[in-house]
Amino acid sequence: MIADPEQVGARGGGFSPIKGVTTEVVLAEAEEKRIQVLINGEFCPEAETTKSVVETLLENVSEEYDVTVRHHVEVPIGAGFGSSAAGALGTALALSKVLGLNLTYNQLGRVAHVAEVRCRTGLGTVGPLLFGGCGLTIEPGAPGYAILDRIPVSPDHRLVVGTFRPYRTKEMLFSQEKREIINEWGRKTLKKILADPSLENFMKSCKEYAVETGFVTSRVKKLIELSEKAGAIGAAQNMLGEAVHALVTVDTVEAVHEAFKKLLPEEKIIIATIDIQGARMIG
Repeated sequence: MIADPEQVGARGGGFSPIKGVTTEVVLAEAEEKRIQVLINGEFCPEAETTKSVVETLLENVSEEYDVTVRHHVEVPIGAGFGSSAAGALGTALALSKVLGLNLTYNQLGRVAHVAEVRCRTGLGTVGPLLFGGCGLTIEPGAPGYAILDRIPVSPDHRLVVGTFRPYRTKEMLFSQEKREIINEWGRKTLKKILADPSLENFMKSCKEYAVETGFVTSRVKKLIELSEKAGAIGAAQNMLGEAVHALVTVDTVEAVHEAFKKLLPEEKIIIATIDIQGARMIG
């Protein structure tokens, strides 16, 4: 059992779609601390991961503040898009800026990672989101502890993603048995990927991982098969969510999109380019 949350994590890999989470932080001096979180305009008192990030960063200042965090989320929440990690990381970047803390990406990434681990909303998504692209977590942990790498992607690559329903990440990660299975197959899958770090092998290995960990459902399996027949480079299940992401090139986007529409309504499908810059300030 690892006691230090900065050293807790999972090996793995995934893509950073250009559609994700945009975060705004508004700060006002106050007599006593108050933290509010809004997601797509709605107050979200259960957003514990974001609140944890704010609490940690406020420990660096002596003043009391009224902090309002506004997340604009373009992807389904709880379906393996990393929205919790993206929100935590965006909060860390924005709040550090307005507080004038002058912290590095790794330092802010560690704050976001620890919040995810403690709140049981993720085990290793923060690090790859710092860099974007097709990220690999070779050794687990927070930024600074983890060993990260990337498989090159080109501007011609696209993601077609469809969501059936979300999973409750907290429930999945609460089970020690499930975490052990995730880590065991994570090590095996990563070994396969690194033996041939091509996008084709990456997608194939990720599909096998979903099957071997027991996450794959019959409709996820069917959608993966339809995607591959339609010309996708490969398709795999989002972790964690009953959702499928297919890696395609611009010339196969439409065919794979049509395949997705056989099982999902249009509003459940996202087509996105791959972000290769990672988390950043935009204003």
